[in-house]
Amino acid sequence: MSATPSKTFLVCHGAWSAGWAWKKMHPLMQAAGHRLITPTYSGLGERAHLAHPGIDLNSHIEDLLAVIEYEDLRDFVLIGHSYGGMVATGVADRARDKVKQLIYIDAFVPQDGQSLLDLNEAGRARMQELSKSGDGWRVPPNPTPPDTSPADVEWLNARRVDMPIKCFETRLKLQGGALTLPRSYIYATRITPADTFGPFAKMTKGDPAWSYYEIDASHSPNVTAPEALMALLQKIVA
Repeated sequence: MSATPSKTFLVCHGAWSAGWAWKKMHPLMQAAGHRLITPTYSGLGERAHLAHPGIDLNSHIEDLLAVIEYEDLRDFVLIGHSYGGMVATGVADRARDKVKQLIYIDAFVPQDGQSLLDLNEAGRARMQELSKSGDGWRVPPNPTPPDTSPADVEWLNARRVDMPIKCFETRLKLQGGALTLPRSYIYATRITPADTFGPFAKMTKGDPAWSYYEIDASHSPNVTAPEALMALLQKIVA
């Protein structure tokens, strides 16, 4: 039996992905007595038929705020993975009285007025170029990390869809000033040469306002290292 009281976790998933990518985490959360909610943003996953060029970061923040409202969630743990760090920051800003703590998993941590492309200058030109070469408003998925099993690569590739470029271009507007709630950062240490999330690891590791953790996994531990991720999440919320 888990010594941790039952918690509700709400996930802001990464780009090109959706709620389905957290499939391996549901039985682990259930076994530990927790509730895991993994909504899918507009235009992705099972909601890909709703995609249109106007979808941006704010659309995805609104998606999650609607889940919080309709599911009547309170005192929950908010998770932001990768691009989901942008979404989670906006959600935590607008639902300050509901979010108990915020956990970033290998994620972007924006300040007020920053977009994902501001935080990923190295990828900016490539993403904008890719969006123009296709249908003019969407970016195809990044490659999966090399340690992803062939079965998982097949599972992921069949389901990941192109991402509206506006999601990456939208600047986050914080409505209530800087966040003050308890925040943790999990840095996945099996990095790519670009080490996109290294700067956030450095920033949070040196800041007493943050709890900092590392996981021996590549960028999506919910896919490649679910048990290790579960153990770490348990430790953080205990």
